[in-house]
Amino acid sequence: QVQLVESGGGLVQPGGSLRLSCAASGFTFSSATMSWYRQAPGKQRELVAHSYSISGSTNTADSVKGRFIISRDNAKNTVYLQMNSLKPDDTAVYYCRALRPGGSASWGQGTQVTVSS
Repeated sequence: QVQLVESGGGLVQPGGSLRLSCAASGFTFSSATMSWYRQAPGKQRELVAHSYSISGSTNTADSVKGRFIISRDNAKNTVYLQMNSLKPDDTAVYYCRALRPGGSASWGQGTQVTVSS
């Protein structure tokens, strides 16, 4: 079955960096659009970044543009989120999502990122 396992979260000081990873299995990774979302306490889940399967292009939310970079390694079935210049407002649970051809979506369990001094 489809599995998405996020890792790399933790506690970091403002201005610091983290790299999240999402290891995928159970589907054809290279054909899926892979995305990162986040959800802060009391807020709705929001899109952080997409990595498109066909074009290879990426898209990031305005709130993280210039600080976060999404990338993927199709040979390793893994998508990454490099997060730089982290701010307290980036504190959230970060989720990986796979959108497969046909529209079927799957989510990981999430990884906590806390930005605090």
